[in-house]
Amino acid sequence: MKWILKTGAAAFALALAAACASPPPAAPEAPAVAIDYTAFVDTPDRPDADLLADAARRPAEVLGLFSPQPGDVILEIEAGAGYYTELLSRAVGESGKVYMQNPAGFDAFIGDAVKQRLEGRLANVTYLKSNFDTFAVPDASADIVTWFQGPHELWYIPEGNPEGLGDPDKSFAEIVRVLKPGGQFVVIDHVAPAGSPPTTGNDTHRIDPAIIRTHAEAAGLILETESGLLRNPADDGLTNVFDPAIRGKTDQALLIFRKP
Repeated sequence: MKWILKTGAAAFALALAAACASPPPAAPEAPAVAIDYTAFVDTPDRPDADLLADAARRPAEVLGLFSPQPGDVILEIEAGAGYYTELLSRAVGESGKVYMQNPAGFDAFIGDAVKQRLEGRLANVTYLKSNFDTFAVPDASADIVTWFQGPHELWYIPEGNPEGLGDPDKSFAEIVRVLKPGGQFVVIDHVAPAGSPPTTGNDTHRIDPAIIRTHAEAAGLILETESGLLRNPADDGLTNVFDPAIRGKTDQALLIFRKP
């Protein structure tokens, strides 16, 4: 009987020691804080060109769909002149970080707009110049990756650059690489008619949203939201987006994916 009691006590002691040695369960992530994003939009120090674009781009409502938070790290693919960079920078605050990315093939198109946007301001923004399939961003470091008015560019062939701006499969793999588990990938792009080939990205600077979804899901992302916020049924999807008849009024898809 004494041997049984001793054995039971020893087993209990070992179990207790093992339980004490085990790390405590991870604390659940804090829920997103409700933010009124109009506070970042309705400010007098934004560039005039940005203010003129607000009516069509509806930035406060777009931001509300994926809720960037103070302290977030965001990779902004194809940031262009920085319309959304400005707003994302304000949303993540001093404790956050925005990687603003453009390919070198856009230099002639962008001119000195990025320099004007960043010089002496937006201290939490780091500018990256690369193709879409290589980002100088650490693994699993981004809370959010955005690609606004852009995945169609994977099939755009700039003059003098026959290899294009990045391999589609590698580009989506890069997005997954830099996202944290649970992170969001937010896409806006000009819509081409359903069933259109990817080459519309070069021809009219549009894409069938199904192509984006196919590539994103093949890379392991899960579609969570498909918003009609920026849809325009009056646009038939056939006109080049730079045509004055439709520029600024295109039918645009808005998709939000999540990394498991």
